[in-house]
Amino acid sequence: MLNFTPITIEDKELFDRYLLDGKERGCAYSFANLFMWGRQNYAVYNDYLVLFSHFHCRSVYPYPVGTGDIKPVLDAIIKDARERNIPCRLTGITPDIRPVLDTLYPGKFCIHTDRDSHDYVYDINALAELSGRKYHGKKNHYNKFRDLYPEYTVSPLTEELLPKVKLMIDQWYKERLNVAPDSDFLLEQAAIDKALRYYKELQLESLVLLHNSEVLAVTMGSLTTPDSFDIHFEKAKAGIEGAYTAINCEFAKYLREKYPQVLYLNREEDMGIEGLRKAKLSYRPVFLVNKGNVSEKRIV
Repeated sequence: MLNFTPITIEDKELFDRYLLDGKERGCAYSFANLFMWGRQNYAVYNDYLVLFSHFHCRSVYPYPVGTGDIKPVLDAIIKDARERNIPCRLTGITPDIRPVLDTLYPGKFCIHTDRDSHDYVYDINALAELSGRKYHGKKNHYNKFRDLYPEYTVSPLTEELLPKVKLMIDQWYKERLNVAPDSDFLLEQAAIDKALRYYKELQLESLVLLHNSEVLAVTMGSLTTPDSFDIHFEKAKAGIEGAYTAINCEFAKYLREKYPQVLYLNREEDMGIEGLRKAKLSYRPVFLVNKGNVSEKRIV
């Protein structure tokens, strides 16, 4: 079997060597996401980073990342699955990976498109400026917020702001869990709490939206490739009209100034949630990261 170990904060430098090479735009290949959610174990095999997770009674291997001949690595994954007596499922299969699998293993895998896991990727300038007819509604929401809160300010996350940010986020989850208890909300809350505890070590960028020292919204993310930035989460206080549009726009402006090489913002997947899909489409993505999965065909 492959020697998988849990991901720790000390592994960031190792992961960055594999992930920050400009190839993988998907949010699943962000070290911050991998660490804060804590679902993956990893191994290094033949200069490839190999990931494995078992969650909700389902085991998967995200497509490995590295350089050189990938076939011995895929062979090792297939062997590992057999030794664990589990189906060999590979995730993160983009259109450019499918021909590789078809060539190396003709007829061996069933391919499944997973629309719910597609990442939404946006032009950073479009989100920063909200100009033109297609963003007219968003611009109105942003201007409404500015009219209601003319003295609002934005600030990068600091140690001084951290308790207020955590209090706002905890209240956000408390309100929703009181209405509709959901284990996925608890998992997300735990992931965000972990990100806040390690935001310096993870080198996360975060922006806080404030009015009279009150936290109205917060967002956080990290670089995934030299020209792409992944938004890990975004939360706004209930009842604050236009707060989500404002924090979205302000963060795009902040990132554009700090990272002039960044062209794209990845706002991750919609998980098949209709309202979330509608909201993400309304910001007009320039493309989706088309991800699917494959499973080894069983010979009966």
